[in-house]
Amino acid sequence: MTTSIADLLREAKLIPVLTIASVEQAIPLARALVAGGVRHLEITLRTPAGAAAAEAIQAEVPEAVVGLGTVLTRKDLELTVRLGLPFAFSPGATPALLDAARALDAPFVPGVANASELMACMERGFSTVKLFPAEQVGGTAMLRSLGGPFPEARFCPTGGIAQSQVASYLALPNVVAVGGSWLAPAAEVERGDWEAITARARTAMENLSR
Repeated sequence: MTTSIADLLREAKLIPVLTIASVEQAIPLARALVAGGVRHLEITLRTPAGAAAAEAIQAEVPEAVVGLGTVLTRKDLELTVRLGLPFAFSPGATPALLDAARALDAPFVPGVANASELMACMERGFSTVKLFPAEQVGGTAMLRSLGGPFPEARFCPTGGIAQSQVASYLALPNVVAVGGSWLAPAAEVERGDWEAITARARTAMENLSR
């Protein structure tokens, strides 16, 4: 039985949003997060190294579940399909991108910021979406409001969410996972402080299991 994107994200709970500056950082960063119990990793395409980093982690860290982030074009979706990745996040959802995802049968999680954008995604069959930027567009209050008219929609909110807010988001029935960059701060990645990243990931996952 094929796992749905919603089920995959629900299993993850936390999705670190990783912007990797060099491929050399990719594998030790992924291993540090996996060691802390965070296996589902969003590798953004915000840097020239992003695609190669995702491919390297997929090849060298089999325990990791690798997906792409900042997916903006059909070419990005084609990369997702070529690598066989299980999810691809976008900060938004143009009609062209939604149509390309359907045509390619890509595991796409489009980004929405309001009800109209959510409706456009759901019309094309995408009921699991990314609320972005979550805190700036209303946070948990927005998600509770959207839950009424759209009970079948499922969300992975990302954007401005602090570690202390994660549990309140996950307590909502329409939230399957939370994304954030705080799990792997840029300064720690830059200096290779993998132990600090592992410790933070482990603490975060332990807090969610209490």
